Amino acid sequence: MSTKPKSAPPRPAPRLYLATPVVEDPSALVTVLADLLDGSDVAAVLVRLARTDERTMTERAKRLVSPIQRADVACLLDGQFLLDGNVAIVARAGADGAHLTGIEALQEALPTLKPERIAGVGGLITRHDAMLAGESGIDYVLFGEVDADGKRPSIEAIAERLQWWAELFEPPCVGFAATLDEAGVFAAAGADFVLVGDLVWSDPRGPRAALMDARQAIGQNPDGTFGRALAQNV
Repeated sequence: MSTKPKSAPPRPAPRLYLATPVVEDPSALVTVLADLLDGSDVAAVLVRLARTDERTMTERAKRLVSPIQRADVACLLDGQFLLDGNVAIVARAGADGAHLTGIEALQEALPTLKPERIAGVGGLITRHDAMLAGESGIDYVLFGEVDADGKRPSIEAIAERLQWWAELFEPPCVGFAATLDEAGVFAAAGADFVLVGDLVWSDPRGPRAALMDARQAIGQNPDGTFGRALAQNV
């Protein structure tokens, strides 16, 4: 795992990483995403597919990958929602990569994903887990997501973990924000990207307004890039 050089320049302002709702019928979301990504400066979209047979999931993924990539945005599939964590669907759907949860899932998926595709990982309970992930050659680490029991660390703990990673390590770090306040805190802590999901899709004003608020909350720099490794793969 590469640590940050002592003379490394400061990281740019973070960018947004958008998680979709769990998708059963992609028809409506295709239209929404095409509009939402136009001018929103979203770095990547994490697609969460409802579990069904693999052929249907692949077709649903393909329908979403195309409009996302046409907007010059990376499209990743959430490995938690794939059947048995099988990331082979990523290549068949033409997605840019996958997000994995936990060290074991990451180790199983890496030979399939790398070097052609992006591999990100969350579910990193301890600093040791995070360092193991970093040593495996991942493209980013995610802190702050909800665990299998529906729990997540405190905002302070997530911010501390982001700050620790940003100060010491080279791969980008992502903070999962459940609220706009959290988005601002994680940006200030040093997150390269801020992942938003339900706070965008549940906003009564619509997702575009919520996404603009999230962008303001993190002080987004529209000239930023989606990390060194991600930019090379998109």
